[in-house]
Amino acid sequence: CPARSGRDWIRAAPCEWLLRRGIHVIALADDDYPPLLRQIPGAPPVLFVEGAVAALSSPQIAIVGSRSPTASGQELAQQFASELCEYALTVTSGLALGIDSAAHLGALEALGVSVAVMGTGPDRVYPARNRVLAERILAHGGALVTEFVPGIRPEAANFPRRNRIISGLSLGVLVVEAALPSGSLLTAQCALEQNREVMAVPGSVRSALS
Repeated sequence: CPARSGRDWIRAAPCEWLLRRGIHVIALADDDYPPLLRQIPGAPPVLFVEGAVAALSSPQIAIVGSRSPTASGQELAQQFASELCEYALTVTSGLALGIDSAAHLGALEALGVSVAVMGTGPDRVYPARNRVLAERILAHGGALVTEFVPGIRPEAANFPRRNRIISGLSLGVLVVEAALPSGSLLTAQCALEQNREVMAVPGSVRSALS
């Protein structure tokens, strides 16, 4: 996964740029479109996938949570991800800081597969400091996936749309520390509406993240 400038796609026709980067474009009617995601209302008509397309159709558990977790929450997310991978489950999250990053890292440490759903175009990783993490996900047989075309920046309205994909790809969603309100609880709500399992790690009643 070479460094992403966020602008190199402009210098070439979009299809040429996607081919050069090895990014797959999967339409809703294609055979390799993830079957669970196809079932949700408003399923993305097109997905841009870098990495292992097959990972999107593997049994997945989403792990989501606060961008500013406690040390305990971060450790638990990483541990749950590692142990889920031992049961041949793919760990899916949103590549954000905090719990998302811990979940991806836990999967990688267990030599498992992870899927990162992005709220940007396929030409950029957000946050930029997670570029190395994104490269590791690809190197371990995982995938980066987005419904946004090249050039789309990380804007607030993108992330609720991203969240429905996180839950839509997954058999269930595990929430590890989330504020009220938060994007993580929006993902849980999406999961409920999609008839997915929703789980939560219990915590102290004194914590605003429990």
